[in-house]
Amino acid sequence: MILVTVIGFAITGNLMAQHDTIFLAPVTVTGFVPERFMSGLKIQKIDSAALNQFRFQNLGDLLSFNTPIAFKNYGPGQLNTVSFRGTSANHTAVLWNGLNINSPTLGQTDFSTIPVAGFDQLSVQYGSAASIVGTDAVGGSILLNSLAQPSGLYVFAGSQLDNFRNNQEQIGFKYGTRLNNNWDFSGKTSINYSRLVNRFPYKERQGYPLLPSETFQRGLVQDFFLRSKNNQEFSAHIWLTKNRLTLTPRETDGRELTLTEAYRTMIRYQWKEFTIRTSWVRDIIDYGTGNYVNLDHAVTDKFSNRVEKDFNWNIGQAGSTIQIKAGGEWTHYRAQLSGYEEPLITENRGDLFVLTRFQATSKLLISANLRQAFVTGYNPPFTPSLGTEYGLIQQKKYNLKIKGSSSRSYRVPTLNERYWKDLGNPNIKPESGWNKEIGLEQNYILSDSHSYSMSLTAYHNRIKNWTYWNPAKNYKVENLQEVLARGIELQAGWKGNMGLWKGGANVGYALTRSSQEKIYDAYASDIIGKQLVFVPQHSGNFNGFIQYKNTRLTAQIQSVGKRFTTFDNSRFFEPYALGNLLAETTLDWNKAQIRIQGQVNNITNTFYLNVRNNAMPGRSFAVNLLLSYNSNRNN
Repeated sequence: MILVTVIGFAITGNLMAQHDTIFLAPVTVTGFVPERFMSGLKIQKIDSAALNQFRFQNLGDLLSFNTPIAFKNYGPGQLNTVSFRGTSANHTAVLWNGLNINSPTLGQTDFSTIPVAGFDQLSVQYGSAASIVGTDAVGGSILLNSLAQPSGLYVFAGSQLDNFRNNQEQIGFKYGTRLNNNWDFSGKTSINYSRLVNRFPYKERQGYPLLPSETFQRGLVQDFFLRSKNNQEFSAHIWLTKNRLTLTPRETDGRELTLTEAYRTMIRYQWKEFTIRTSWVRDIIDYGTGNYVNLDHAVTDKFSNRVEKDFNWNIGQAGSTIQIKAGGEWTHYRAQLSGYEEPLITENRGDLFVLTRFQATSKLLISANLRQAFVTGYNPPFTPSLGTEYGLIQQKKYNLKIKGSSSRSYRVPTLNERYWKDLGNPNIKPESGWNKEIGLEQNYILSDSHSYSMSLTAYHNRIKNWTYWNPAKNYKVENLQEVLARGIELQAGWKGNMGLWKGGANVGYALTRSSQEKIYDAYASDIIGKQLVFVPQHSGNFNGFIQYKNTRLTAQIQSVGKRFTTFDNSRFFEPYALGNLLAETTLDWNKAQIRIQGQVNNITNTFYLNVRNNAMPGRSFAVNLLLSYNSNRNN
């Protein structure tokens, strides 16, 4: 039995408070909200309580314990990539206020570089949504949004320290005011800093070494909103990140340095149903080994412009409505990498789309979406989708809904896949797939104090021309031909309110079968039908809490099944389960709050591997201090 003594401070206001104990001031979602046109697809919204508990961690940590998504994590502060519904890291679109922020060169996002405190709203969309969000959305999409803030001032500052000598700091401001009778102004400024030196008390676990590493991260998020009563809105968004990762920092011969920087900027204007958006993103990667005499330097710029128009009609007397969003997007890439055939590579991409939401009756909702992408030297497939939801039972305390969708997906090859010297392939084909899924969702309110929810989803996703760096040909990139991913997902939740006591639990399970279906060369003849590497067939998660007044105890469990490390499935990593325990309490002083939180990660000291010959750390302890002031809070 482990005795957890919570020593730490945290002050929380509007957005920091647990959603079931503190009333939040109203906020408004702005920008492109693709969920409106995702009828038939599974969408999971992460609530404010989960965001609050993981605010000192990265996005990969949060999703690992709250969704069945599999991650390939190299260690604290190191590369953390996703495997969504049996696909690869290149098959998940990550959208920030509607803009895809996947690296144009790598085609993926390192989730260890995205702090949870950097955004206001998080949704997870399962399955293909390429017709709605564009390329990369083959396995799913991660949707990060900024919110306009209410009037008043909210200030927060926090710190986390753990026993591996890792610390993280945060400070921020959220503000809003009425400028005159017509215009309102609001914004958010958030700064984060992390220093992960990973001073483990051991060098190996069960004969496997822990790879020494040091990570330094810092970031800035800045949002501005200017809104009028006549439905005009200006917004500006800036997200800057800088990450320095050093492997084996005290051994010159084997030392590796990776420096990454991201400059993300966006300006948006909306007048009634018309919206225009322009953005610039710069990604910089520097890599070196040993004494770092000559660093490999890569700079990629992405310039993007988007125009869209909404149309709305009411039909008949039964409340039927049709919403259509039509528009286009143009993107220009400029890449300078030493490993490319040419010193400067440029590429243009365009998209035309029509998104439709038809509320036929109070029970029936239909979405039909169309997209055509255009890429320099390529002809991506026409991408339609059709989704529907129907309320089988709609009662005051119980509802049951069936939903389903069929959609085409595509992924444009990365710049590395097209232009890398010797190993790239300018003639590589865009990936194309069809995703089909069907599901049931139900909600049951047993009484005013107890509610239950459950969802069951089955999917079938066939992807052709899957891109792969073939080890049989010195890792030259080529199309793997065809992969089939299929599976079942189950999620259930309960919330209860018993006077001064509150409780809740969420449980999830995923069965994932993902395998290559066709031979593309002799090397692949013995891996047909075999599970793809690092994709667990079974995974699950559990989150449960009990709360008395302002004190809460939370248990988090993540379970990951066997993962094969070779394509013929001859070698594998053993299954494992991780458990975290969090205890927290909130103290109030007028408009200020102090929140005290302590946590134990990997409470059972479980041994597990995520990458070959590299053990993950054992049990660790952390304490958090979070202070806040909220001018809108009642005394």
